[in-house]
Amino acid sequence: MSAVSYRSPWWLRGGHLQTIYPALRPAPRVRFTRERWETPDGDFVDVDWAGPAQASRLLVVFHGLEGSSTSHYTSAIAAHATMTGWRCAVPHFRGCSGEPNRLPRAYHSGDSDEIDWMLRRFATRGVRVCAIGVSLGGNALLKWLGEQAEAARELVVRAASVSAPLDLTAAGNALDQGVNRLIYARMFLGTLRRKAIAKLAKYPRLFDAQAVQDARSLRAFDDLVTAPLHGYAGTDDYWRRASSKPWLAKIALPTLVLNARNDPFLPAASLPDSRAVARDVVLDFPDEGGHAGFVSGAFPGDRRWLTEHLLGFLSTP
Repeated sequence: MSAVSYRSPWWLRGGHLQTIYPALRPAPRVRFTRERWETPDGDFVDVDWAGPAQASRLLVVFHGLEGSSTSHYTSAIAAHATMTGWRCAVPHFRGCSGEPNRLPRAYHSGDSDEIDWMLRRFATRGVRVCAIGVSLGGNALLKWLGEQAEAARELVVRAASVSAPLDLTAAGNALDQGVNRLIYARMFLGTLRRKAIAKLAKYPRLFDAQAVQDARSLRAFDDLVTAPLHGYAGTDDYWRRASSKPWLAKIALPTLVLNARNDPFLPAASLPDSRAVARDVVLDFPDEGGHAGFVSGAFPGDRRWLTEHLLGFLSTP
């Protein structure tokens, strides 16, 4: 892990700029090969692979909401990992690989069951497995680590999360207000609504199409689509039960939790302190960095601090 704490460059100030700027920059090119896995319930996920096939270390990267292997953070992590001898795998949550999934259900922030069967399959490869989750993927990974506790050690050696929305109620409320609603919620809802409406061609009675079209907040969308499709009573039930924060005290393997205090997606007041997490959990909450940003260096900047920080932690014996 990098011994240098994160400090944003002088030319990139504020949580919004630190979030948006890296998403607009060209992502490193990574040569992925795709493999399709059939899920236990008759659906499928696509896994993108990169790096040396005979590597003794495997890094599994779980992407964020509406992300993929081409997301700027995923590409940056995969590029650095493969250059330093790791095999890297990016499993796509259902419907995120460019092709609609088969079943009515999709994916959600607390989808630890999905994380479980994926990691169990990765563990059969007989190599050292580490995992990183970014944003939504980070929340789901941390929740799985807490639920599994000691049992997680059989599958994963070390783990890390980046900008996970640890408290989904606080994060959801933050994203549905002010500038966040105009920028981030609007962006996410654009693709989420399209995917939901497309499902009605195959499953016409899933939900009210007009109500979904009219949804202008993540709370409204989750109440109409995400919660009922995935077994929750509504948005409040979903956000409460799917949050990873209550599970941090149960994690039993070395895990880095990296969140910027100026992340627009999660208020700093909602971050846990060391008394609320297990001794194996390392909390790293720099003042700046935005959401999945952490750009470093002279203009135009790079993602070196983030990738070195993550891979350094995961490479520790």
